[in-house]
Amino acid sequence: MKRSATALWQGSLVDGQGTLDMLSGVFRKQPYTHKGRFVDEAGQSGTNPEELIAAAHSGCFAMQLAHFLAENGTPAENLEVKAEVELVPGTGITGSALTLRAKVPGIAEGRFKELAEKAKDACPVSRALAAIKITLAAELL
Repeated sequence: MKRSATALWQGSLVDGQGTLDMLSGVFRKQPYTHKGRFVDEAGQSGTNPEELIAAAHSGCFAMQLAHFLAENGTPAENLEVKAEVELVPGTGITGSALTLRAKVPGIAEGRFKELAEKAKDACPVSRALAAIKITLAAELL
């Protein structure tokens, strides 16, 4: 399987602007700019590569954990995963912090944490991000 996205950038880094398109059509001409990536801490100026990595990481981790929980005989009722990807200008992407809040009936806390750590390490996006620090804070509701 292969998935794709296309970026179109026009102009310089600071004054330029671009758009992103995804094969699925979820994004079509989604704007991104220097301001949205490096200046706007609120994240309201359009998307950026780090936000897209965070979406990929949280989604991949949730699916991997759902699989491990089902294999364990304790399917999840609900998994809410936030990934916060950190970009340090001049250094690059330095980490992805996963925060998990989960409803998993019938599972012991220790086993839940064990499977969550296993999913963090096994998810394909985590493996692709092996060059950065990946952390996990997991809460069983």
